[in-house]
Amino acid sequence: MRGMKSASRSVVVLAGLLLTGVLLVAACSTPVAGQTQRPWIGRSFEDGSRGGGGIAQADIPILPYKLVEWPTLPNSAAGVPAGPWNFIQVASVAVTMRGTILVLHRGAHPIMEFESGGKFVRSWGDGMFSEGKVGAIPAAAWTEDKSHYSAVYGPAGCASCGAHSVRVDPQGNIWAIDAPGHIVYKMNPEGKEIMRLGAKGVSGTGPNNFNLPTDVAFAPNGDLYVSDGYGSARVVKYSRDGKYLLEWGRRGKGPGEFGLPHNLVTDAQGRVYVTDRDNQRIQVFDSDGKFLSQWTGTGGISGLAITKDQRIWTGGILRDLEGKVLGRLPGNIGGHGVAATDSGDVYVAELSGVVQKFVKQ
Repeated sequence: MRGMKSASRSVVVLAGLLLTGVLLVAACSTPVAGQTQRPWIGRSFEDGSRGGGGIAQADIPILPYKLVEWPTLPNSAAGVPAGPWNFIQVASVAVTMRGTILVLHRGAHPIMEFESGGKFVRSWGDGMFSEGKVGAIPAAAWTEDKSHYSAVYGPAGCASCGAHSVRVDPQGNIWAIDAPGHIVYKMNPEGKEIMRLGAKGVSGTGPNNFNLPTDVAFAPNGDLYVSDGYGSARVVKYSRDGKYLLEWGRRGKGPGEFGLPHNLVTDAQGRVYVTDRDNQRIQVFDSDGKFLSQWTGTGGISGLAITKDQRIWTGGILRDLEGKVLGRLPGNIGGHGVAATDSGDVYVAELSGVVQKFVKQ
């Protein structure tokens, strides 16, 4: 894997401002108490609605969590603090088997690893992700049977803009989604590529191709699911060695249909939970794609994460496996991705260019 950097090197932060992509929205994230405010970096319609959606947050109990500064601020070459990390649109976060945190962002060194306390460990992935940028098609051009998203490539995109999701499977392998690259990477715990699904730069809807895929999840028996995604409207199931097994879904608003299958997780019984972001709901399926239930009125949730005790973070809102709301993180928290440690700490990936860490009290 190219671009592996050791923690022994001094980290030099370069000021940057990303203003490229398709239909960027000029909106700033509201700073949360205890979090360093970052300048607006750029936000596309891909970010969607922020996690709470149709639920009045004032009616949801605040869970006992504290927002802390994370990660540890880097030092300049002079050995003095250099300000916040220059994350460019943090798309996703994940927890490794070692308890370290992976940060996937759309800039140089797109995959960064930190200790849970915030110390930088390493980075890699330069040249791995495409320069394509996912964006929304103008509403005036929408049709019911076609995707509301597309991608722009070349100079109109940006470095590592394809970075969309990072996950860690039960064996400790690292998976990364390049949405506009139409590819899913599997890496070993050291970051070396060992398998890929899809063909880089080739879109399609067949068993071995994707059209702007978004996420990956892992069944208890080792099978895996890919949400596909911005261009398609389906979930594709593979064996642990990448053999196509089956798929389900089509564009629409009915049971088993999707507007945008954005993230997905599985529970210990093998049920599959898919956030259907554009239809503002979460759909639940059995392991073979049979529709079981749906949680409506969730809002346009982007990120899903399942906890050790079998609860689901839907953005910044915690639910049980029946969809009942248990509480929320403090602040107006949604994010593009979310991850939870076994001890209960929660990390939220924000396209505004920050990672928020909430420590369970």
